[in-house]
Amino acid sequence: MIAYSLLFCVIVIASCGLIYELIAATLASYLLGDSVTQFSTIIGIYLFSMGIGSYLSKYFDKKLLDRFIEIEIAVGFFGGILATCLFFLFEFVDQFRIILYCFVTLIGILVGLEIPILLRILKDKIEFKDLVSKVLALDYIGGLFASLVFPFFFVPNFGLISTSFLFGLLNSFVAFWAIWIFRERLEDFKKLISMCSIVILVLLIGLFYSEKISETLDNNFYSDKIIFTKKSPYQKLVVTSSQADVKLFINGNLQFSSLDEYRYHEALVLPALSFVKNPQNILILGGGDGLAIREILTHVEDFEKITLVDLDPEMTKTFSENLDLVRLNDGSLLEEKVEIFNEDAFIWTRNCEVKYDLIICDFPDPSNYSLGKLYSNTFYNYISNILKDEGILTVQSTSPFFAKKSFWCIENTIRSTGFQTKPYHIFVPTFGEWGFVLASKKDFQKQNKFDLDSQFLNNEILNSMFKFPKDISEIPTEINKLNNQILIRYYSEEEERANKSF
Repeated sequence: MIAYSLLFCVIVIASCGLIYELIAATLASYLLGDSVTQFSTIIGIYLFSMGIGSYLSKYFDKKLLDRFIEIEIAVGFFGGILATCLFFLFEFVDQFRIILYCFVTLIGILVGLEIPILLRILKDKIEFKDLVSKVLALDYIGGLFASLVFPFFFVPNFGLISTSFLFGLLNSFVAFWAIWIFRERLEDFKKLISMCSIVILVLLIGLFYSEKISETLDNNFYSDKIIFTKKSPYQKLVVTSSQADVKLFINGNLQFSSLDEYRYHEALVLPALSFVKNPQNILILGGGDGLAIREILTHVEDFEKITLVDLDPEMTKTFSENLDLVRLNDGSLLEEKVEIFNEDAFIWTRNCEVKYDLIICDFPDPSNYSLGKLYSNTFYNYISNILKDEGILTVQSTSPFFAKKSFWCIENTIRSTGFQTKPYHIFVPTFGEWGFVLASKKDFQKQNKFDLDSQFLNNEILNSMFKFPKDISEIPTEINKLNNQILIRYYSEEEERANKSF
């Protein structure tokens, strides 16, 4: 009974330890950006800390069962408050990374202590070869369980803060269960039961108020009133409002402000329309807010169909149902000629067999490798296969001022796949100077003489957008390839430099 009870603890140790690591890594990428770097760094520090914990376990000689339960309680407490503390400290601590790594190191050391101590407790109960195989097998099973339930169940349904409290409680309840089962063998029974009860009470209170805590932290993070928030398996959507301004944030990053989003979306759509004649089949990749579709519906009178491919169903659902957002996109996602696919644009485009007159890529900036593949030469080859010979492609291409290398890398990558390109830029007050790239399989020839009746663009401004001043003019860059995404490095370096400057 004792042996199997403690072996069960191994699954909890592995599951909770991995969950805390994933919470820290997710928070780091969410708050600091560059998800690949953050995940890699957190995982490395966590594993190294587990090694330190395993080494330190040799200094634990007495009352091993008591020490094991104390460690389990400590892991539950610090893991449980992990997300709340990190979110809170991000707002007030300049050297946030140091705090983050200290938390990861502490939890890693504690988790690293548990397995060796557990092996020593059980060495007289189970034959050594069976003990090692069972402990390691259960450890890996627990790791698999945690890696599956974290992204697919807990984060979408509970969020990081509630998930942190839940797994902290799981650790603590296992400690409480172990205290009760082994109560006759524990030398510090009263102390342990008191410690565990206090930790469980604190974590239960935290879990009960987790939504309130999350709301408070969000209100501190966002300057305006939050009117909508939604977690999905892919991202966290937050909509804020202040007087006449509505803003959308994805994972804490501003996507648009209603005060000037029309500038961005007119610039994304209208230059392409001036080069394509009577577009019938139109494809929009990304752009789940429906604002690019709104511009097409405003300026194209007769078309066959608009196809929208956006990964996150919560995104398109939100902008189809939330009244404030439906007013903003003029109900564009509800139009009967609009067909929506909630799929990965990279895979969808690779498998697509339809040819399009106009393709608009409205993806977020290339801040990680999942997004970077949508700016790769491989992806633009897929685009070329589904774009008609007379068709036009336009690509959101980040800021040529703040991310100059990234912008020209995108242009260079598109051109490397055989397209003729016409880069251009506009000023959006919320974001500053912003860039786009038009692409065509043939030489560009104006097809439409626009008499623009829009909030921002007219023919004079349209023509001026293709001229680049010296400080943002073309520079040599490498091509962004799928197996070596140089664009991610460019963008990460430029984003970090911009954050330090402003």
